[in-house]
Amino acid sequence: MLPQNKTFPHAMLREIFEQPNAIADTLTAYTEDNCLREDTFRTALQALVGKESLLISASGSSRHAGLVGEILFEDLAGIPVDVEYASEYIYRSTHTLKNPCFLAISQSGETADTSEALREAIARGTSTIAITNKPESTMAKLASCSLPTMAGIERAVPATKSFTTQLTVISLLSLFAARIRGRMTRAVVESHLEEIQAVPAAMQAILPQWESQLADLSPQIQSAESFLFLGRGVHYPIAREGALKLKESSYIQAEGYPTGELKHGPNALIDSNTPLVVLATSDPRAPDSLLRYEKTVNLLRDMRKQGAVVLSIVNQGDTRIAELSTHTITIPPCAEYIAPLYEVVPLQLLAYFMAIGRNIDVDNPRNLVKAVVQE
Repeated sequence: MLPQNKTFPHAMLREIFEQPNAIADTLTAYTEDNCLREDTFRTALQALVGKESLLISASGSSRHAGLVGEILFEDLAGIPVDVEYASEYIYRSTHTLKNPCFLAISQSGETADTSEALREAIARGTSTIAITNKPESTMAKLASCSLPTMAGIERAVPATKSFTTQLTVISLLSLFAARIRGRMTRAVVESHLEEIQAVPAAMQAILPQWESQLADLSPQIQSAESFLFLGRGVHYPIAREGALKLKESSYIQAEGYPTGELKHGPNALIDSNTPLVVLATSDPRAPDSLLRYEKTVNLLRDMRKQGAVVLSIVNQGDTRIAELSTHTITIPPCAEYIAPLYEVVPLQLLAYFMAIGRNIDVDNPRNLVKAVVQE
């Protein structure tokens, strides 16, 4: 539910605040009594059964959701995954994946490049799944299986709630795949679902705090000429998404990199006019996550010596990263695979307030349209 008596000057801000409800509606469509609804996933089962890999095709924000999916499907379900730019798929005569299922992701379900890639996959005899926000769309009708997000109408050009509901469906589909492949017991799946189902309420509770923090912070970095967004593992696609949001909303040059790649070239850009946005959350239950966290701490020590302006997204209660950062935003405690749902929202708000500070029509950025239906 949206905050009472709150007004929204732009559709983008309203849609950022609608995300808890959109995620909750999506969970309702795919789960019941803390279990995955088998009737909803029946056609997905038919598309996945007997397949040895997954090829994901998408563009823009949807591709970043696909990159998160790559890690979830590989780590949770043990399925080899490749993520293709939809605009490049049809020009690839061979693919290294063996016996793949094809997963197309598109907010509109009408994206020209993704639709063409889907048609090419069908022509090659591949089973197909489409994740879209419009169940009546071309892609939803073409695919063997349609898995709609429940974001509702999204009017602003920058994707917000359509992105987080894509992440939600991908998370649930990866759990379903893990279950049917024998990688997870029903009890383990249910424990994952409990954590995902906690997201809407937790996000709704913390959104006003994030809004206030980013509204106060953005004027302090308004003069920045470029940004670098950094993340490791499942957080790297969210760094990419944060950079894209900033570019399209505020016309500021921004790039997303794996955190460990900073010293392999991008570090040369670091100065007072190029802030670092670092996704530095961790899951204390996961040894690999803790290792990535320690490496990020070491990197930020070096960045501090270089005088970098650092905005870090961290766990609640984190002090080590906070001491090495200029600004910090905290997210609620959660499993690492769920963190992207939280992390992306402050990045959306950063893009929004940077755009507002530059008097940009954030709902309708220049040269952009909501759905790219022509190449």
